[in-house]
Amino acid sequence: MASAATAQAFGRFTYGVLLPDIRDDLLGGSNTVAGRLGTVNVAAYLLGTLAMSWLSSRLDQVMLIRIGLVISTTGLALASFMSNPWLLALTLFAMGLGGAMIWIPSPRVAAMTLPESRRGLGVGLVGSGIGIGIMASGWLATAMANRYGIDGWRAVYRIEAAFGLVVLVGGLLVFRSGETTTGARGGVGGFGALRTVPGWAAITGSYAAYGFFYLLVMGFLVAHLEEDAGFSESRASLMFSLVGFGASLGGLVLGPISDRFGRRNTMVAGFLAFGAAILSILTAQLALVAVGAFVVGLMFAGVPSTIAAYIVDNTSPERYGQAYAAATLAFGLAQVVSPQFGGLIADLAGSFVPVFVIAAITTVAAAVIASRTPSERSAR
Repeated sequence: MASAATAQAFGRFTYGVLLPDIRDDLLGGSNTVAGRLGTVNVAAYLLGTLAMSWLSSRLDQVMLIRIGLVISTTGLALASFMSNPWLLALTLFAMGLGGAMIWIPSPRVAAMTLPESRRGLGVGLVGSGIGIGIMASGWLATAMANRYGIDGWRAVYRIEAAFGLVVLVGGLLVFRSGETTTGARGGVGGFGALRTVPGWAAITGSYAAYGFFYLLVMGFLVAHLEEDAGFSESRASLMFSLVGFGASLGGLVLGPISDRFGRRNTMVAGFLAFGAAILSILTAQLALVAVGAFVVGLMFAGVPSTIAAYIVDNTSPERYGQAYAAATLAFGLAQVVSPQFGGLIADLAGSFVPVFVIAAITTVAAAVIASRTPSERSAR
């Protein structure tokens, strides 16, 4: 859970809550350039996914997580000293690369700690670690902005780097896995392994759609609330913290639900709930925005945990890493497009509202695609 928080909440999603200050401090106020920096992070995640499709058949999963922690923590530490956008882009690249190396092995390592009937809960706990980290990043952003003003984003990265260092030490000393890699190959990019998963095309397509729409919301939520809804910086950061609070519970809620009612049904319902939450945020009414932010967090952590659990259910230990890396590759490609697209649309429209409307429409498409996965009974 702590490794996932370092990789995803700090290394990848903190940039979203710090975006307004980073944009105004380093990027000349350009949402387009801010989107490009976000693209660097997700492009690195994509490259990390490609690397994982090869490395996961050669290195132990825990060793991959340790390497990812070294890379992510280094990126966080260096980001706190950057005063040039191109150098900041390099640190965001490192964070994206490390994030892929940590996240892809994590669901299986977590799932194997529990009986087969509770695997959804095991994967969900990892997602909850991300939510706790997001919630912490929101609190840190508010506290550091109040203390240091526009320069507070650097202090946030310093604190997160210190946390990452503690997690790295723990990962080196006490982290163990009962599984070993057998050297099985999963084809180019892992797609040979992925094609052995029942309903692989549907699960991959819905995961890609999720990668596109969730990042539009997570990456631009704070900016939308401040500039379109008229929220203060502290109130917008509080809403982001509510996303984190929801995410801290998402895996705990959707994991057991998917264990009981099936992965497919949980995915479809989760996508639709995400869309409804986006529409709630667009009302700009504080109470509805708060509810929407919480539900976004709930689904943000719960839905991908359910997707990962589906792949864990339908792969062997030898093929899981390659199969999940291949599915994550499609997810990563969508993420590369998403922040650049969102920043461009926001600049053209002078508002983030169209970005959120597009995200809501995409959630419906994701639900339709996910409905094409086979039921658990037919898959087994």
